[in-house]
Amino acid sequence: MLIDTHSHLDFPDFDADRADVIQRASQAGVTRLISIGTTLETSRAALALADSYPHVFATVGLHPSEVQEAPDSAIEQLAKLAQHPKVVALGECGLDYHRLPSRSTPFAESSSTTGGVPPGSEELLLADAEIKNRQATFFQEQLDLAARLQLNVVVHQRDSWADTLSNLKPFSGRLRAVFHCFSGSHTQAQELIELGHSISFTGIVTFKNARDLHACVQKVPAGSFFLETDCPYLSPEPHRGKRCEPAYTRLVAERVASLRGTTLEEIARETTSAAEKFFRFPSIS
Repeated sequence: MLIDTHSHLDFPDFDADRADVIQRASQAGVTRLISIGTTLETSRAALALADSYPHVFATVGLHPSEVQEAPDSAIEQLAKLAQHPKVVALGECGLDYHRLPSRSTPFAESSSTTGGVPPGSEELLLADAEIKNRQATFFQEQLDLAARLQLNVVVHQRDSWADTLSNLKPFSGRLRAVFHCFSGSHTQAQELIELGHSISFTGIVTFKNARDLHACVQKVPAGSFFLETDCPYLSPEPHRGKRCEPAYTRLVAERVASLRGTTLEEIARETTSAAEKFFRFPSIS
């Protein structure tokens, strides 16, 4: 019995065969799926899927890369959506600095060669600051909402480690976070676990060149991590480069079991128990 704790089942990648994809997950022993909200629209779509399938649950949230287009009433609307009985967390929310304007190739190359800020770059840096501030505002507002509703949060972090932790620390003891699609070091994982948070592994663990992540998988304690696909992205081997789907949670679990020198059954038991405690799934008939 496995749980895919992070999927994007509403994405158009699944429009042609969504029901078959969900059925294949069940056949592979993936008995519960969480469809993740990234905008108000996808949050509603995740809830519609949860209404349609007893073993599908949902989160509602605003992805940091989507907040530029979010309306001023977004948090108020999220609060209403979060009242749905099959909402198991808020998110995915967080900070993503990977595509800031200053990271455009000419600017980045000039910065690295000159060792300083290139002439005429002030506008890019101001744009960076505006984006960071808006992401931080929506992240903090979603953390506030989660704490009020007594929900945990699904966190997206990319190239924003220190700022993400800085935003989370005031909420210590009030909520827990799972850093989804974790690909960091064991030191980073340890820091999160010591703060009471969790991490989640994707198909990246099956990639041969992910050696640092392999070492992390081997060292983190049982109960501190979950499994996910982040489908339709990050297909594990031997499907790398193709569309990912929830059934592949089993491949992630098999690789984690191999790295930890244990059985698939034990990894399924440990990760299911950890996910159940974190997401607090409602009972289903």
